[in-house]
Parts: sequence; structure tokens; C-alpha cells
Amino acid sequence: MNTLKAGAVAPSFTLPNQYGEPISLQDKLQQHKVLVYFYPKALTPGCTVQACGLRDTKAELAALGVVVLGISTDPVAKLHKFMEKHQLNFDLLSDEDHAVADAFGVWGEKKFMGKVYDGLHRISFLIAQDGKIETVFDQFKTKDHHQIVLNYLKG
Repeated sequence: MNTLKAGAVAPSFTLPNQYGEPISLQDKLQQHKVLVYFYPKALTPGCTVQACGLRDTKAELAALGVVVLGISTDPVAKLHKFMEKHQLNFDLLSDEDHAVADAFGVWGEKKFMGKVYDGLHRISFLIAQDGKIETVFDQFKTKDHHQIVLNYLKG
């Protein structure tokens, strides 16, 4: 796994959101910085806590010029269920073939309960409007993710 670092150009992508509509990173960057956060699996406890923290701070993030895009390998239908169940107020994108995750370097070997498998790592990227990665968030707990991002943005 070779995760992209700050200063690298973010890979361009267009993925379907929870409604099956195509969402493009380039379109979002025309008006805002973008927090692209990769999460392993919709409707699981840790991913729910992380998503709800971002949901609850959406207005504060927007005031700081940031829009959120969540990416997992879940199918569109599962993302829609996740969004509805927890009233999520930002786009969740489906990367079922993990091509975007590969491009960002967040797909790779994981270990859980003694098993080794390939999966999506929980890493977030703040992408500046010029398309370059401003910073990478990879040291956080799911319940603190939103606050770590806000603390960074507030300097």
C-alpha cells in the first residue's frame, strides 16, 4: 500500500453517489476544498460514528469552505440505506471495484481477529481547490475524526 501524501495531485474520479448519480471530484473542487474520507463498510458501528460526526459538523465544515465525500466499496443501495438510516447530509460514493481506493493508496492488507485480507483503510484526504492534497488524516479514532479535521482547518 502506497498512500498518497500531502503535496501530491489527487487522482481525478467520478463515482455514483447514494442515489446512483455521478459525482466528480473536479466539479466539487470548483467551489470548495474537499474532504475525501475512505471508510471500510457502511452500517457498521465505527463507520456510523465517523459519518455521524461529519454529519453533525457539516455546517461548520461548510463555513470553513469544505465539502465532504465519503467513499467505500459498498454498492449504491447500501449507501442509500446508510444515508437514510442516519440522516447523512453529504454524498457517499460507491467504489465497488476499489479503483479510486487503489489510486489514493488506501486499499491493501488488513488484519482483523487473526485474519489477513485486502480491504479499505480508514484514511482521509483534504484536497485543496488546485487539486493537490493539502493534508492526510490517518491518526484518529472514529469518534474524533470530525474534530481533528476541524482543529486542522481552524489552524
